[in-house]
Amino acid sequence: MSTISTTPVPVIPPYATMLGFTRYVSRTGPAKATFVGGLRRQRERRSGFNPHGQLVKALKADIAFRTGGSYLTGVTDLVKDRWKPLYEAISAGARTYLTSLGDPDQVSLAQTRDAIATVGPLAVKINPHFGLRYEDGRREAVRLHFDEEPPSAEAATAMLHLMARHMDQILPNAEPTLVDLRRGVTHRIDPAARPADIESWLAGEAAAFTAMWAATATPAA
Repeated sequence: MSTISTTPVPVIPPYATMLGFTRYVSRTGPAKATFVGGLRRQRERRSGFNPHGQLVKALKADIAFRTGGSYLTGVTDLVKDRWKPLYEAISAGARTYLTSLGDPDQVSLAQTRDAIATVGPLAVKINPHFGLRYEDGRREAVRLHFDEEPPSAEAATAMLHLMARHMDQILPNAEPTLVDLRRGVTHRIDPAARPADIESWLAGEAAAFTAMWAATATPAA
């Protein structure tokens, strides 16, 4: 006599990091559903690897110790051979960005905190890479972009808006910035942008994301 298992199938609630969600809003058509399905499978397997960790540490060290890029120059020799081309491609732009910060004695690292945003029905983790504090009192919360292609207008708008929306938790009184690290270019909020319009757009994107997440659930065996 066979028995029917009553073990409930684990429910994986819809969730995205800021990087995942902003990559999603950059896509169109069927590519959106394919991307969400991939995110869900990663979540189910608890998989994922960040190849950029050593570079972020090197950039932060150069800022903290005011070493003018020496950590960034040496970091390529510290990573495995498979990551060397990536680090060579990014480190030059990272040094350009470091130079753009101005006098090293006038800028230091500031501690940021992650935040969980509710965007429509979706939970999104807001996680800048680090904060900056300038001697004149300015602060910035910095998110780094590592991809070969520059950030799309949609991705940049979404990321900067979400950080600004939760800046009281992340780094009070700071300005959100998105740094395209391969090119050493810093993106800031467009002063002409209308936050209410962006909020409405993101809520719609989040609702669609949530529906696709449910549709790509792995069927029970």
